Amino acid sequence: MPPETTSDLAEMEAGVLEAIEAIRPALQSDGGDIIFHGIDDDFAVHVSLVGACGTCPVSTMTLKAGVERIIMDRVPGITEVVNDNE
Repeated sequence: MPPETTSDLAEMEAGVLEAIEAIRPALQSDGGDIIFHGIDDDFAVHVSLVGACGTCPVSTMTLKAGVERIIMDRVPGITEVVNDNE
């Protein structure tokens, strides 16, 4: 369900940031990281995978099967996670 107010969007963003902080140690253990850019009007989360994750041939799978799944499970209303580096 899409947010109805600015405070709802702020809550979504806080939830996304919390989920990213939970994911970050796993990415960092492989020499990578994730940078949050924002949530667009379609409720897609925009991130960049950097370091080893930015150049990894399976980064799309990491993003979709890992990062996107976790964020969408934790934050209702998010429609997808997009890597702005692609």
